[in-house]
Amino acid sequence: MSDFRILITEGLHSKGIEILNNNADVDDRSGINAQELKTMIGTYDALIIRGRTRIDATLLDQASRLKVIGRAGVGVDNIDLPSCKTKGIKVVNTPNATTLSVAELTIGLMMTLARPIIHGNESIKQGDWLKKELIGMELFGKTVGIIGFGRIGSQVAQILQVFGVDIIGFDIQPLTEKVKRMNVKEVTLDDIYRLSDFITIHVPLYESTKEMINEASFQQMKDGVRIVCTSRGGIIDEAALLKALNFGKVSAVALDVFTKEPPGITPLTTHPRVVATPHIGAQTEEAQIRSAVEVAGEVIAALNGDALRWEVS
Repeated sequence: MSDFRILITEGLHSKGIEILNNNADVDDRSGINAQELKTMIGTYDALIIRGRTRIDATLLDQASRLKVIGRAGVGVDNIDLPSCKTKGIKVVNTPNATTLSVAELTIGLMMTLARPIIHGNESIKQGDWLKKELIGMELFGKTVGIIGFGRIGSQVAQILQVFGVDIIGFDIQPLTEKVKRMNVKEVTLDDIYRLSDFITIHVPLYESTKEMINEASFQQMKDGVRIVCTSRGGIIDEAALLKALNFGKVSAVALDVFTKEPPGITPLTTHPRVVATPHIGAQTEEAQIRSAVEVAGEVIAALNGDALRWEVS
């Protein structure tokens, strides 16, 4: 057993903990609050977190031993990367672990916007039979606009091949030949808004993408567009979205992410044409195992000075 100490702040699948325990002294403090973390952080060499734990410069000032932060998941917007770089703290994540799970949820949410599955379920449970009232639409022949063609956006495009939809795509980088071979037509962002029957969003949250889907964006969209967002809260201007729903510009939206999480009871979350889920894109057994195993391996590699696959900073 090495002398390395690792702190886990938000839980990790047992398969990942087993790897860590074989290589270090592990302290699983799931649910630890910010003040407790600040008090304890100075005695650990590595930290493994998820999306709830905020890593800022003030916390890092107390992390005198910290060598690596492992994010069990993809997004690192809760980590102050410049401060980590300044202090020589490596940051690693697990970008492949949750790709399929998030992509499959995206498709599932898209289907719930096309067909009134939720309303049908609710009506049956209330003893009603609203068959004639619950008219939906087929995905076949519709235009799906994908914003962001990283791992998840590309996987969504791959799955959509079987639905007979026309896929158009936008990314700040040119689409790869692999993506284009999936019959994805590369277009501008304005074209996505103008042409899409369904829009699905797969970009990270940066200053440049914050509220990138805003009132001006909605004004360009087709009347009755349906939108899915499983990426990050804050990319859609929620006030503008609510306005677009109320005016009928957006006929339905499915949100797995929110600007504030949990969002509480709001006019948006309770809107009758909003399908809302509590950031469950990565919440599958398979994704949790992959995330745990991959982040454990990366953190141990970083502590031992070995080559890293998924170094962010």
